[in-house]
Amino acid sequence: MKRNLKGKSFIIPVVLITTGIFFSCSNDLEKVKRITHNPDSPEETSEEFHVVFTDSGIAQIEIFANIAETYAVPKKMTKFKDGLKVNFFNDDGTIASILTSIYGEIDDESGDIVVSDSVVFENLEDKKRLETEILYWNKDTDSIFTDQPVTIISPDMILTGIGAWTTPLFDTAQFFKPKATIYLKD
Repeated sequence: MKRNLKGKSFIIPVVLITTGIFFSCSNDLEKVKRITHNPDSPEETSEEFHVVFTDSGIAQIEIFANIAETYAVPKKMTKFKDGLKVNFFNDDGTIASILTSIYGEIDDESGDIVVSDSVVFENLEDKKRLETEILYWNKDTDSIFTDQPVTIISPDMILTGIGAWTTPLFDTAQFFKPKATIYLKD
């Protein structure tokens, strides 16, 4: 009786190689983390972000963003990219003013907001519009301000200057360094 050694001689090397592959691999989690983790990457990313902040069940602020990224290091912060819209509400729950920009950041610890790039802040009732490149909102003092060039456009005039202060409802405004006033005819 003859044995077929040809078939067995092929199987033995395949089994040895396969066994070697399975037992030679190991995952060192710290090594994988070092390779795959970028410390500058966000902890989480959201698309079509929408959140409403309320006080006693009444809407105060509503935020929309195309992309929201949350960071924990070096400090807790949320960055809004590719478009941001913030609605500020009156006491009766209607939208009083709208702030839009291309980029924004919220300091999660203080609640302060910085918006930049094509910033437009509108008072819907008075039909006023503030345009600048950067605005800061201080949550504690409930004030919105900038130290950059500003244009405020209303139905009867255009005001320009460097730096301005207003409230989240944009019901009043003050320039730090007024430059020009242009009166418009009706």
